[in-house]
Amino acid sequence: MAANLAAGCIFCKIIRGEIPSAKILETATTFAFLDIEPLSEGHALVIPKFHAEKMHQLPDEFLADAMPVAKRVAAALGAENYNVLQNNGKLAHQAVPHVHFHVIPKPSTDKGLIIDWPAQKADSEQLKELARSLKL
Repeated sequence: MAANLAAGCIFCKIIRGEIPSAKILETATTFAFLDIEPLSEGHALVIPKFHAEKMHQLPDEFLADAMPVAKRVAAALGAENYNVLQNNGKLAHQAVPHVHFHVIPKPSTDKGLIIDWPAQKADSEQLKELARSLKL
């Protein structure tokens, strides 16, 4: 399967082997390697071999392998607790503009992904209306 890789993208350079990485798994459409700035030991990145900045821009055939690869990485890490994280856009904390999934072991409260979840109370009628408008 031909990949669409960008010349200046750091992840595309890793896929092409122009930048070294601690590769842990590679398939026809996906590349997984250890993060060089890990939140915990074993923090890995799973990246499609297609350059798209956001998940909704990625062709399905390149997305289809990402979760099975993330699952294999998580199992290989043997982490009892872990996060799988994917961000889209700068406001959503995406640092590299190439779709990628983090697999982050959570060995303790102070290691791994640390997040705040500012949940808000939702109105049930507004939720129903929004759900109706979003039906695919």
